[in-house]
Amino acid sequence: MKKKTTLEYRMMLENNRLKISDSKLLMGSLIGKYPVILDGGRTIIFISDKSKESETRKKYELLKGNRFPSHSTKHHS
Repeated sequence: MKKKTTLEYRMMLENNRLKISDSKLLMGSLIGKYPVILDGGRTIIFISDKSKESETRKKYELLKGNRFPSHSTKHHS
């Protein structure tokens, strides 16, 4: 069995990339996304639908409150 050269291997990878759909190649891309700045700029969430910005803010605050319940209310024994 002949061992593939580096150039042949790179050509194979390039051909495989052409078979991947554009939507999958854009995964993780910020193209077409809108930033929602939270926590005074410490957290940024990117959303695709700008009309859901207020909903995103509310969900974030709700999740943040549920994530650290001991910090939001004090329990005395």
